[in-house]
Amino acid sequence: MKLPTQCPSCENLLQVSQLTCETCNTRVNGNYPLPVFLKLTPKEQEFILQFFLNSGSLKEMAAQVGVSYPTVRNQLDDMISHIKQLQNP
Repeated sequence: MKLPTQCPSCENLLQVSQLTCETCNTRVNGNYPLPVFLKLTPKEQEFILQFFLNSGSLKEMAAQVGVSYPTVRNQLDDMISHIKQLQNP
């Protein structure tokens, strides 16, 4: 099951409010923002995973997906801009 990151009612980002230990059932309550990675779209998360698995080679990613290097480079640039926006709202 995927961790929900958006409110099903208004679509704003959710915050983590409780963490639970599966071993001893200890619960920690508070309001914790989601990590930047979880604020990304599933497509952006998959891009980062593939980037990592391809040792950071955009050339290999482009060949694997069947698109040009400039297309993959533009996707990376768009993601960098999006991540910067998420870090500095």
